[in-house]
Amino acid sequence: MENITTQVLSVNTVTDILTLAFNASGKIFESSSSVSPAELASYGNLVLKTSEKLISTLVKPTVTSDNVSFTLATVEVEVFMVGRQVTLDKIPRLDTTNSSVDIDLIGIAKNNIETRSAAVAFMSYNTMENLLKPDFFNTSNDTIKTMMSTVISATLPKTINTKLTKPVNFTLKHIREFDPSGSLSCVYWNISEWIVDGCSVLETNSSFTVCSCVHLSTFALIMQTSPSESDSLMELLNLVCVIVGLVFFSLALLTFALCQWSPGVNNVARINLCVSLLLAHLLFLLTQQFLIHIHRHQQVLCDVISGVLHFLFLSGFVWMSIEAVLLFICVKNLSQISSKKREVLSSGFLCVIGYTVALVVVSVSVGLFPEGYGSKHCWIKIDKGFIWSFLGPVCVILALNTILFINIIINLNSTLKNLNAEVSQMKQTKIMAFKTLAQFVVLGCPWILGFFTKDSKTLEILFLIVNSQQGTFIFLVYCVLNDEVRQQYRKCFSLCCGRKQH
Repeated sequence: MENITTQVLSVNTVTDILTLAFNASGKIFESSSSVSPAELASYGNLVLKTSEKLISTLVKPTVTSDNVSFTLATVEVEVFMVGRQVTLDKIPRLDTTNSSVDIDLIGIAKNNIETRSAAVAFMSYNTMENLLKPDFFNTSNDTIKTMMSTVISATLPKTINTKLTKPVNFTLKHIREFDPSGSLSCVYWNISEWIVDGCSVLETNSSFTVCSCVHLSTFALIMQTSPSESDSLMELLNLVCVIVGLVFFSLALLTFALCQWSPGVNNVARINLCVSLLLAHLLFLLTQQFLIHIHRHQQVLCDVISGVLHFLFLSGFVWMSIEAVLLFICVKNLSQISSKKREVLSSGFLCVIGYTVALVVVSVSVGLFPEGYGSKHCWIKIDKGFIWSFLGPVCVILALNTILFINIIINLNSTLKNLNAEVSQMKQTKIMAFKTLAQFVVLGCPWILGFFTKDSKTLEILFLIVNSQQGTFIFLVYCVLNDEVRQQYRKCFSLCCGRKQH
């Protein structure tokens, strides 16, 4: 590419060479963790220089105006040319998927007195941040730097007088979650570092930022955020609480799977509830432990993790709702104790419902707004209301459960008047109703509490403890406080102790 001497090349030739070049540089991206910063900067400069030279060969003489554009997986290109007899008052905005530029190319052409022509090449690089990392932005403050836009370049190829008649405005779409507390900088690449000289922020919101620059170069948008004070106590509390919760989830699952239960007890919903929440809490714990490495090397993995967490937590709520439905059916069946006509739902049908509902919600969410996943904690982004893809179904489930529990209480009271209160099945159903109601409160309400944790350390700690101990609660209520299970525990302990003594 450096040795190209041809003045004009076809679009097909240029795209073929660029594809080969970026496929080769992709090998550098993959091994960028083992390459020194100086080498990365050198590779980045080479890619910029050669691709800009290659794209300049798309510029050809024109009397009025002409344009060329193409899109590859790694780069998007817009080239606009104006000639001596151009009839436009100003050139249209040059757009790529995540950026656009407004430039006074007509004025620049007029300043080229001999040719009365000019051309602008606008490029948006989708993977360049792997080479020209935001850490190359040297600041006096010790801040965390995040690339908030694609890296873009704007040049004036085959234009003799490249002096700008007015500042150029770039509109850069945010490619990551916007942090209102962060500081945004419009920067340009200067051989080995990102600097701000000659560039400023004109306008910004949660979705995009408009930068104004008095020169052309390679640009990007970098956000600086203050490193959060290392709260070792909170990190330790989170680690201990989640691990304790996971241990009790595992004990509860073993109990449900291995203990002998009464014929009327259906543990399908409870087992799947534990499986969903166990996997969700385990995945979230592992993600937080390796969060820095995930963000540094595998942003796609962060997006996938947030989608899986969305699915697992939603599945937990669906299974909680299914358990309420099973309890409602059980209460209805109490009034038909002597009748053969009793409602029963098969385990296979319950499993299909339990996981399909959550899968449908997540699939629709991904289809409508895939950018909504992959926040800085690898969870759902709260901007643009996408968090309601989780909170919406949760609120619906909690509302349906509330209606079910009201009906359960009414039906229980009605049945109590017609049946002997000492009937064992009645007593068992009353206990199950209480336990399921308590489960509904403990598993559902902490997420409501999560709305108010942002400005309160006390509520944040309370949310952390209550939400992480869901497994502990399930184990205590359904295993420790169950007479049948306690008796089987005693048998197991006595057998184990007897073997040790023997």
